[in-house]
Amino acid sequence: MTNKIIVVGGGAAGMMASIIAKRNGGEVTILERNNRMGRKILATGNGRCNYTNMNLSINNYHGENSKFAYSALSNFDLYQTMDFFERLGITPAVEENSKVFPLSFQSSSVLDVLRYEIEDLGIEPVIDAYVIDIKKKNKFIVKLKDGRIFKADKVILATGGSAMPVSGSDGNGYTLAKSLGHSTTDVFPALVQLKLDGNLFKQASGVRFVGVAGLYSKDKLLLEDRGDILFTNYGISGPPILQLSRKALDYLRQGKDIELRVSIIHSKTKEELVQYLDRRFEFMPSKSIERSLIGLINKRLIIPILKELNINKDKNVANLSKKEIDDLASILTSWSFNIIGNKGWGQAQVTAGGVNTAEINNKTMESKIVKGLYIVGELVDIDGDCGGFNLQWAWSTGYIAGLNSTN
Repeated sequence: MTNKIIVVGGGAAGMMASIIAKRNGGEVTILERNNRMGRKILATGNGRCNYTNMNLSINNYHGENSKFAYSALSNFDLYQTMDFFERLGITPAVEENSKVFPLSFQSSSVLDVLRYEIEDLGIEPVIDAYVIDIKKKNKFIVKLKDGRIFKADKVILATGGSAMPVSGSDGNGYTLAKSLGHSTTDVFPALVQLKLDGNLFKQASGVRFVGVAGLYSKDKLLLEDRGDILFTNYGISGPPILQLSRKALDYLRQGKDIELRVSIIHSKTKEELVQYLDRRFEFMPSKSIERSLIGLINKRLIIPILKELNINKDKNVANLSKKEIDDLASILTSWSFNIIGNKGWGQAQVTAGGVNTAEINNKTMESKIVKGLYIVGELVDIDGDCGGFNLQWAWSTGYIAGLNSTN
């Protein structure tokens, strides 16, 4: 007997689940709330679609029980993902940090091959289909906002979380899951820019540098990353900041002590920089401190840093005290900031938190509460680091759910 399967959501996980379910004999209907599928895929990897990562590891995933991710990631792994997409036409290109992109370096390529495969399999997506209610009687009864009703033997919830609501992920999936008896952990933005306390950011906005960013709690280093860092008018951004944001915001929401330290000059220790500054200032004893720092750091950072240290910009370097030089070396190698928030769901790349993993079978992605209901992708309380790990989670869970929904 053919299983009638409804996939709620035509994003990465939903499209994967649909393809696999159809290939395995399911009668599949996709309900997509937007006027086209896969809008969020187009935004991934800055429009280049970093669709997996060669360094895939369970350590790249987070949640109240991050080990939950192991089964799905093992049963549809990195190499199976690359093979799946290569058979659809995507030639992989491995770039820096082991990120895997399509050789075309276009997110639209990944979306196109998925859409064409769905079309070739004879699946016709129902667009502008916003699901407001799901009930389970003998069959699942799925109701849309416009009043239409669909019936199915199985339902795969693949709505996405709350991040990037413009793509269609507005948190509705959590409402649907709760209405079916599921619970959720706290959800909050992850892979998002951070708002910092301070008055310097208007002057420093737009300054980009290669540096190191670290999170500290009670002077203990929790996590650090390096790469392009960008000061903004609200605080700070860049790949290292996005990578740290999940832990930073988790600590912040729990009221725990958390501090961001940024190293503008990371090629020297503080002590080495003190010695270097002493020598540097000997070359230019008659220059002001403002002029003497040109060529060492971005010019637009000089005044904000001197204001932070309460050093007069016109002060002659020959008159700097040992403490002032020491303070300057400190701020250049470890500038401390208080985190006061983030740029919100509109800018977040992924949702942290979600449907409780204790309520889902990790081998099948089937609900332990409602037989025939599968919950996948960002809806689940699992989120990955920046670098293709969240898309891999979508592919893996979509594949597992699609396969098992036809049994």
